[in-house]
Amino acid sequence: MVALSLITLVAAIVNGAIGYGFSSITVPLALLVVGNRRLNPPLVLLELGLNGYVLWSSRHALPRVWRASAWIIAGLVPGVVLGTAALTHVDPEWVRLTTFLVLLPLILLQTVGYRRAVRSRRAVGVAFGGGLGALYAITTISGPPLAMFLNNQGYAKQDFRAGLGMVRFAESAFTAALYLHAGLFAASSALALVWMLPSVAIGLPVGVALIRRMNAETFRRACMSVDAAIVAFGVSTFLRALHVIDGSAAYLPFAAVLAFDAVALYRYLRVSVAARPASVTASSTASTV
Repeated sequence: MVALSLITLVAAIVNGAIGYGFSSITVPLALLVVGNRRLNPPLVLLELGLNGYVLWSSRHALPRVWRASAWIIAGLVPGVVLGTAALTHVDPEWVRLTTFLVLLPLILLQTVGYRRAVRSRRAVGVAFGGGLGALYAITTISGPPLAMFLNNQGYAKQDFRAGLGMVRFAESAFTAALYLHAGLFAASSALALVWMLPSVAIGLPVGVALIRRMNAETFRRACMSVDAAIVAFGVSTFLRALHVIDGSAAYLPFAAVLAFDAVALYRYLRVSVAARPASVTASSTASTV
């Protein structure tokens, strides 16, 4: 439980800074020691509060984003139903491996800053919402794909946070209701929640203060790079544990992701450093005119 408390502290700092990332940091690390059925219920309750806070703090931007977000929310319910059914009937070890395999490409796309505009918001939004709901019910993670989808809409920072908060509050509320109906809340969930709450209370304001002192995009990419390494390690661990790949060969995916991640982060930092003197020169020139 001490390890879970430390993991949630780090995850809460990330969530406070960029508006998402709590589950995508917590789950890969925590799944190495506990299963989804024990971990998910307290995380959903925590995220209900976290997402409610993000939604409330960005409420002034809701009129600009609610239409696009509503189509995603419309697809959430059937997805959450399917995801909850899978969580209660599929072998826990295979659920963990599937979780990691689904998360890895999504996080890598975030790491390289993938962008692609979505034109048909209604059709794509409902279909995307269904997949998002299923993913969240099984893993309690939806931040990386949802952030990628919203980033591709070209939202400003506050609009992005408002859309994120609206969708994620809805999915956590739907999932909590279905978990309750499926009997997934237990005494162990309440104990885990007690250990997590202080970490969240400390981590959120720390993250908010931290992001004011550093570049938000650099911080986001660094977090996604670490997350990709954690998820890749989880993939390799469970490939070996389930005898899908035996021996040290199971850790080849982990090594490949580390190499890819290092190159992507290096390229981003090189471009950022190269662009900085140009922006400084431009601003100094403008000030002398």
